Amino acid sequence: MTGCCDNAHKTQAVMQSDCCDTSEAVKRSSAAASTVGTSTGSTEGQTRIRIDQMDCPTEEKLIRDKLASISGVTELGFNLLQRVLTVRHSASALPGVLAAIRDLGFTPVVEGSATANEEVQAAPHKKAWWPLALSGVAAVSSELLHFAELAPEWVVAGVALLAILLCGLTTYKKGWIALKNRNLNINALMSIAVTGALLIGQWPEAAMVMFLFAVAELIEARSLDRARNAIRGLMDLTPEQATVKQSDGTWLEVDVKTVAVGAVLRVRPGERIGLDGEVTSGHSTINQAPITGESLPVEKAPGDTVFAGTINQSGSLEYRAFAVAADTTLARIIHAVEEAQGSRAPTQRFVDQFAKVYTPVVFLFALAIAIVPPLFMAEAWYDWIYRALVLLVVACPCALVISTPVTIVSGLAAAARKGILIKGGVYLEIGGKLGFLALDKTGTITHGKPVQTDYIPLIEQDSERYRAQAVTLASRSDHPVSLAIAKHAHDTALTFSAVDGFEALPGRGVRGNIGGEDFHLGNHRLVEELGLCSPELEALLEPLERQGKTVVVLCDAQRAVALFAVADTVKDSSRQAIEELHALGVKTTMLTGDNPYTAEAIAKQVGIDEARGNLLPVDKLQAVEALQARGYVVGMVGDGINDAPALAKSEIGFAMAAAGSDTAIETADVALMDDDLRKIPSFIRLSQQTAAILKQNIILALGFKALFLAITLSGHATMWMAVFADMGVSLLVVFNGLRLLKK
Repeated sequence: MTGCCDNAHKTQAVMQSDCCDTSEAVKRSSAAASTVGTSTGSTEGQTRIRIDQMDCPTEEKLIRDKLASISGVTELGFNLLQRVLTVRHSASALPGVLAAIRDLGFTPVVEGSATANEEVQAAPHKKAWWPLALSGVAAVSSELLHFAELAPEWVVAGVALLAILLCGLTTYKKGWIALKNRNLNINALMSIAVTGALLIGQWPEAAMVMFLFAVAELIEARSLDRARNAIRGLMDLTPEQATVKQSDGTWLEVDVKTVAVGAVLRVRPGERIGLDGEVTSGHSTINQAPITGESLPVEKAPGDTVFAGTINQSGSLEYRAFAVAADTTLARIIHAVEEAQGSRAPTQRFVDQFAKVYTPVVFLFALAIAIVPPLFMAEAWYDWIYRALVLLVVACPCALVISTPVTIVSGLAAAARKGILIKGGVYLEIGGKLGFLALDKTGTITHGKPVQTDYIPLIEQDSERYRAQAVTLASRSDHPVSLAIAKHAHDTALTFSAVDGFEALPGRGVRGNIGGEDFHLGNHRLVEELGLCSPELEALLEPLERQGKTVVVLCDAQRAVALFAVADTVKDSSRQAIEELHALGVKTTMLTGDNPYTAEAIAKQVGIDEARGNLLPVDKLQAVEALQARGYVVGMVGDGINDAPALAKSEIGFAMAAAGSDTAIETADVALMDDDLRKIPSFIRLSQQTAAILKQNIILALGFKALFLAITLSGHATMWMAVFADMGVSLLVVFNGLRLLKK
């Protein structure tokens, strides 16, 4: 009989959580290091800079190239959807970084500075709509005047120039900055194309191209804002005001940001919880969907935890805050997903590298189209220059580049709403490739709270007396098995006796003197050490162990007098989760420190493919490595504590987050906010959908470029058609990526 000892080992491992989590944290922290931090004035620090004009990879490349030559800048991290640049730099380099960004025509604002705080409080500036509208009227008028020959050419040119001036000055400014910095972005290409059209006398078309480009950029910006605000919308779930108890006992509505840890707050039915805290009085049900994704309300009573942003439904509650507004579970979830947005998924890295080669190649090709046919084939200069200008309009790979971050962020937001916290696009993208999932047992497949299942008296005439003596010893121990026996006795109103000379026997059990008699309560090893084991006792132990139960024996000085069996119960959701994983083609294995009998019994109950018991943390690590050696993409699910080595080694580490534990949120690749394994199949399905949309967008973007290239070379394309083709496909891939928000 080894179950009690193995459980003792597991308990000891859990108690060493801080130590065990270190290796996991080291692995995870490196990914976040490039996107989090502030300048501290030390030898090297990090500064987060918000740049409101930084909307897409066009601006990113400009900034990256500009800052590459600045001494003291060691690393750049771009989060386009949050418009944040993170710079790792020496203490003296920051002024030069800010000056370089301003030189590009952008406005950098250091996060946390007085300027940033003022801008946050200020009302958002809305760009006037009338110049764009008037530009559209002028562009259409120039087309009509030219087509119907209602005015001389100089009038048509004047109306066209008016349209360009009204909507195109920003594009020209950006294009000039890009060309000055030797960067061929969409603004530079559009500026060259429109200027070229003006030089060859295509006044109406130049005006229409610039107007359509401005409209398309406006629509694209609005579409990107939807993805940008997908996570930020969660912040609106936290109320601005909270009812706080004052020192004189009265209640006052105050700004939730000013509430300190330890304050007592009150929440009425229908109100949102303002801060994380512990209920001190009252009973109610709470809708925790914003945190855990649970569809059903959760009962709350004194001693239970409540989370900011959740909704109080039925009763009034008072709770004591244990976190300030900036450190609530909801705030940390939002921060974690924002940081994940800044990471590069494999597809995004490929697209970024592709774009670096694609744009200059297409520009040189357009230049060749304008020059080679007229020089070497006696073709008309006007026709081929026009075709080259059309080609420039569709040359920028905006659609290709912007599609990946929008799709990834939409997937991250959809997952967060389901209570699945994904720490990076790379995990979202490879999740659909999982072939094998390894799972810890305690707290993952099971509830992690053993309960007493059997009591077998071996001496019938004194069975109740021996039971009382056993629970008396159990009540003095903090071992999970003892706690289960003591709880069962408490629930059945069994009285406890006094005990003298109590002593814990590590790895075996406990002993003590009750009513003048010595008693031992412990595992099979202890019974053998006492010389009280017998074939009859073995016959009783074996069937209980085969059921996955842990058995302890109460012995007096002469014999074993009673058996107690304890088992960890399986979560109902675990069975369904395993079925869904198998339906998705994912194989499963259970890796546990409990004895093999327990492992096999639990695995059989939930339908897991294979199970291994008696495993130390290093054994779990080796098991994951063995699966990877067989060619599987492996995920590991655990509590983030004694499973740390295996979690770190796996391609994706899933942590049971216990509704937002600090450890899980900080160290896991994926955190399941309500400890429900059914969220893993949901994550895999979302990952597969994300991968499918990424492929669709790449095919759409490149397919449209290739199609329009053929149309352009055949001479059937016009410049305004090129704008529709280029910006149209950009909008198409953005909207396609946003579909994930509805999942």
